[in-house]
Amino acid sequence: MRRRMDPRRWSLAWQVFTLQLVVVAVVLLAGGAAAYLQARQSSQESTRSRVLAVARAVAATPEVRAALTTPDPSTVLQPLAEQVRRDTATDFVVVMGTDRTRYSHPNPSLIGQPFIGHIDAALAGGVVLETYTGTLGPSERAVVPVRSDAGTVVGLVSVGVSRGTVSRALAQQVPRLLGAGAVALSLAAFGAVLVARRLRRQTHGLGPAELGRMYEFYDAVLHAVREGLVLLDPHGRLVLANDEARRLLDLGPDWEGRRLDELGLPAPMAASLTGGSTVEDAIQLTANRVLVVNRAPARWKGRELGAVVTLRDHTDLQALTGELNSARGLAEALRSQAHEAANRLHSVISLIELGRTDQALDFATVELAAAQRLTDLVVGAVDEPVLAALLLGKAAEANERGVELEVDAATSVPEGLLPARDVVTVVGNLLDNAIDAAASTPGPRRVRFSGWVEDARTEGGIESVVVLQVSDTGPGLSDETAARAFTRGWSTKTDQRLAGHGLGLALVGQTARRNNGTVEVRGTGEAPYPGAVFTVRLPVAVEVAR
Repeated sequence: MRRRMDPRRWSLAWQVFTLQLVVVAVVLLAGGAAAYLQARQSSQESTRSRVLAVARAVAATPEVRAALTTPDPSTVLQPLAEQVRRDTATDFVVVMGTDRTRYSHPNPSLIGQPFIGHIDAALAGGVVLETYTGTLGPSERAVVPVRSDAGTVVGLVSVGVSRGTVSRALAQQVPRLLGAGAVALSLAAFGAVLVARRLRRQTHGLGPAELGRMYEFYDAVLHAVREGLVLLDPHGRLVLANDEARRLLDLGPDWEGRRLDELGLPAPMAASLTGGSTVEDAIQLTANRVLVVNRAPARWKGRELGAVVTLRDHTDLQALTGELNSARGLAEALRSQAHEAANRLHSVISLIELGRTDQALDFATVELAAAQRLTDLVVGAVDEPVLAALLLGKAAEANERGVELEVDAATSVPEGLLPARDVVTVVGNLLDNAIDAAASTPGPRRVRFSGWVEDARTEGGIESVVVLQVSDTGPGLSDETAARAFTRGWSTKTDQRLAGHGLGLALVGQTARRNNGTVEVRGTGEAPYPGAVFTVRLPVAVEVAR
């Protein structure tokens, strides 16, 4: 019971309802009081105007002027004044001489007695309007002069209405004022009930303290979570984005209320997030990041509120996964090479045991020379150790798949021009796609890597760029597929059981854009590499010595 009686614990709807009723009641009381005072003032002014008009009408009557010159004016004036009093619903009509002597009065016993009140202004030819207490009590009265034909003041006429009569007339208006106030209060209460019910539904019956506490907790949770959280309304506009979401999506200060496709996000990502379907652990790329995106509709009691989108940053994880895949491929290639080396060693030993020493020597020399040529070429042309190791690993991997990886003899990539992680992302993904394409053709199956440094003209002048180019003998690309090659989700692979299709080249494009570089693709190259040609140009931050 104590909790219910404490207004601080009421729901917000009931507090608003109570406050509205109090405000309306105060306004109505103040308005009623003001209306009553105005009505009283208006009644007083209208009464003064009425008695003044009656007094002037009586003073202008010829019978009154004529009677004032007779020896006994009361004989004519008393009946006339009483008739006027009854006809005009006034309380007294007094005709008097200039010496205040009454010639008429509602109380005949007072005739001949002096008039009580102010008459100086009327004797001077003016008008007296006043509230005065006479023989009949307080009254609103007017005193006007009676003029002869010559214009001199020969008498006075006073007409009045008692304050009691004015009050009774005013009291007749009070019920109407009270009725209007009651109607207004009823309408206000009905409106307040409707507002309170709507507010109760919207606030779910919670009080201000509970709403404030809930907002504080929810706001703290939204900004504390490590995942990006985005709320969209049914029209796909951003309603809420926590700090992590604004960081991951690079949202500007004016993001609220805008659609995702208006914020500069990639079209595939904006399309997947604003659609009506549920998205689970989808990989999407922005200009600088690889994001894992989940989208689910937000519903409340069967009503569609919009959608909830969560974002997780997998940029570093994706890069590490690429490096791990390269290292795993290199390990697999080394394991395979070890197996092949064991087979060759057994062959050499067998030839020696058979007494064919010269053939054993020739066999071992040819195998060693072939492997050493590639190693010498890579080490001599590529000073960047990460790139050299990647090329050797990819060469072994390609050899396992029946593809020959060649390094252009003119290749020259100095050390330290590019971040090692970006080199692995760009070259590793380009070589993987080229090896896949070459392996799908009957032969010859070859992939070539070229790299060099050149000068490029930009808006800021001449700058050095590293050019990384990969060609293959695969089936090539049409103009349409070449234009979409670096789009997230594009892939030539048809095995849907393999995850990650369409991500490698998209990561290459993302890395190039992040480093202010460019990516070009030609659907067909020149013999002896008629397949696709991918060229990446990345600016370097250091001066290159030649």
